[in-house]
Amino acid sequence: MNVRPDSGSASVIGAFVIVVLLVITAALIHVGAAVGARHRAQSAADLAALAGAAALVSGVEAACAAADSVAARNAATVDTCTVEDWDVTVQVSTRVAISIPGSSEAHAVARAGPVGE
Repeated sequence: MNVRPDSGSASVIGAFVIVVLLVITAALIHVGAAVGARHRAQSAADLAALAGAAALVSGVEAACAAADSVAARNAATVDTCTVEDWDVTVQVSTRVAISIPGSSEAHAVARAGPVGE
């Protein structure tokens, strides 16, 4: 039997390449999920701020309630809702579907109100 010193090294290199590709794939999936969640959070914040501004004629509580309702329908949670003059500013958060520990939420802020001077 003729044994060479590098016998089996291709298997080790192949296994290493597969592990590296799996890690890269997992990282790309996580980044994609985080970007998607960030876009969903921004959409929910925009819609919630618009709904709050539209309901502001009924009072501050009605504006924030409308913002909360619209955010909830977009799978987001209103963290803060503030009214200053005729502007409604909301900050929302939404869950990242696939995340690593410590990065499970995406946040966004939006402001809506009448066109100013």
